[in-house]
Amino acid sequence: MSDVTSGGTTADDLPAPAEGLVLTHFLTVSDVPRSRAFYADILGGRVVLDENPCIVKVANSWIIMNPGGGPTDDKPDVVLRTPENPNTVSSFLNVRVADIHDFYTTASAKGAEFLTPPIDRRAELRCYMRDPDGYLIEVGQATGLLKGILARTDTET
Repeated sequence: MSDVTSGGTTADDLPAPAEGLVLTHFLTVSDVPRSRAFYADILGGRVVLDENPCIVKVANSWIIMNPGGGPTDDKPDVVLRTPENPNTVSSFLNVRVADIHDFYTTASAKGAEFLTPPIDRRAELRCYMRDPDGYLIEVGQATGLLKGILARTDTET
């Protein structure tokens, strides 16, 4: 049986493996409640902790969120902040779905903003959306990749 933490969350709900590792994604957010609602409502996540840090379990992973801030003793000279320019990206969340058209329709109805509808890239159907702070999220469904067909490059038509 798992230990119970505050709010009824069990140790099994937290990204704390008994052995090995788990991979989580940390986001610096400007408004924790707004971002928490986005990841719970749009991506179907379950809020594990409300704040300090906010943790939302999404499928088989966790999104961890906190406001930005200055350096700490374990990360001297590092400042956390939300994206300055949403059109310049160095990393993004990559979400895989079973039915991209259903996801696109459902998420759009809930207020998600997509850059384009899903586009056929040969290996996959793919589109991108943004979270409330402007973080880019790729949403894809494997199609041709399951048959050994690789993605179209930008130079192919």
